[in-house]
Amino acid sequence: MNQTFKILGMTCEHCVQAVQKAILQTDNTAKIQIDLGTGLASINSEQPRSTLIAAIKEAGYDVTSL
Repeated sequence: MNQTFKILGMTCEHCVQAVQKAILQTDNTAKIQIDLGTGLASINSEQPRSTLIAAIKEAGYDVTSL
């Protein structure tokens, strides 16, 4: 299922890669698109939203509701 998140604290491409890595460690088949400028991440994953949020937070970034 496709889910959208607003991720706070990303400032560079390295941050984007860190978030992608964290998500892929949770679901290695996830399809991820992140727009650094807006902070929006579109994630197609079968994992529950709470699991994806936990992975993003564990990587050091905050997530807000849309």
